[in-house]
Amino acid sequence: MTALAAVALTGCGKADNDAGPGGVSVGEAKALDEAAQMLDAQRLPAEATAAPVATPAPPKK
Repeated sequence: MTALAAVALTGCGKADNDAGPGGVSVGEAKALDEAAQMLDAQRLPAEATAAPVATPAPPKK
């Protein structure tokens, strides 16, 4: 009985080729979300992109 319920519930979700948000398929939307998460994970911390501090030139003789 439990197996029958599990099989019945798997048919309730959208298929990868069904229309999703923004005119892309559900599968494409998932792939875009995963790619965005990967890019977010690769972001550098703010201190890594801070402007360098100017070093004064040596005095002229």
